[in-house]
Amino acid sequence: MTSPDRTTIENVLRHVRTTDGTASVADLGRLDAFMLRDGVLHVAIATERGHAPALQPLLPELERGLVHAVPGCTGASVILTAHRATPSPAPAPTAPAPAGGGHRPLNLGGGAPKPATGPLPPGVGVVIAVASGKGGVGKSTTAVNLAVGLGLEGLKVGLMDADVHGPSLPRMMGMNAQPEVRDSRLIPPHKWGISAMSIGMLVDEGKAMIWRGPMVMGAINQLLGDVDWGALDVLVVDMPPGTGDAQLTLAQKTALAGAVIVSTPQDIALLDARRGIAMFEKMNVPVLGMVENMSYFCCPNCNHRTELFGHGGARAEAEKMGVPFLGEVPLLADIRASADAGAPIVIAAPDSAAGQAYRALAHTVAGALRRLLDKKPKTTNEK
Repeated sequence: MTSPDRTTIENVLRHVRTTDGTASVADLGRLDAFMLRDGVLHVAIATERGHAPALQPLLPELERGLVHAVPGCTGASVILTAHRATPSPAPAPTAPAPAGGGHRPLNLGGGAPKPATGPLPPGVGVVIAVASGKGGVGKSTTAVNLAVGLGLEGLKVGLMDADVHGPSLPRMMGMNAQPEVRDSRLIPPHKWGISAMSIGMLVDEGKAMIWRGPMVMGAINQLLGDVDWGALDVLVVDMPPGTGDAQLTLAQKTALAGAVIVSTPQDIALLDARRGIAMFEKMNVPVLGMVENMSYFCCPNCNHRTELFGHGGARAEAEKMGVPFLGEVPLLADIRASADAGAPIVIAAPDSAAGQAYRALAHTVAGALRRLLDKKPKTTNEK
């Protein structure tokens, strides 16, 4: 099925207006991303939080207009990514440039490396990691849906793919174009309400990143320091599996506000998740909680529930280790299909069991992040 024409969708946004006729959807927001899947057109509109009350009543008319205007569209689902105003960032503390500059595998031009800018990228409120002790437990899927879900909660969000050897973010977010380089800094693409950056956007999808530890650490340093993230409430970092160089680099180079640990219910996965929690505790990084992914499978034909990998293991482990349990995510074919299609399940099927589970996870984490942001010292412009 061919992709819908962007101009057609934008014309519908200009046509649908408020009841008093003073503004159109296009005046109050902008088309952020869209995808046609199984006849349903999924559309994300970025807007300011103050415009959301005026836009919300227009969504039914907008969805009807999209169905009428877009060929092959039998249904439409429109979401608003309405963000709160982000305070002006405080000036970053200066620090001497590291001797030699270390490995810089991403050639962005600009000569010598810039001095370190402190424990957080400029303009970023907090940084959190999504991690797991082993691969294959759905960590990247959780990171993507958590980040987009946080955007739907009203936060300004960036998503950084620190899995240098296995970058999956571009495919899961439907980001195909290379990012722009401006003044020797990468400009992260924006889609589904968030900004995102991955080394997978800079290399061919089939190319293997055969790098030793110093090159991996250098790439993570550049993704933190050489990307113009702009003003964000939170930067979500999708970590590689394990407890090695990437995790140490991130903890040493930036002030992690917390970590979300992803595991499946079976004992072997929980064993590795336990090591991940212990690693973050040794690095004095708070563990925000634990998520049980692939918690159960429901047959799409008869709705029979099967606990393929056991059930409740992550909840019991969280209680044992004294960390919050953040919820269960089922094993559904829609999660795989939406990831392959480039739209997170919170966008592609928000009313599904998985979509609701990820939204609940994002709501819980957003509450914790807002409390952290409220405790941060205000800048002069906010006083």
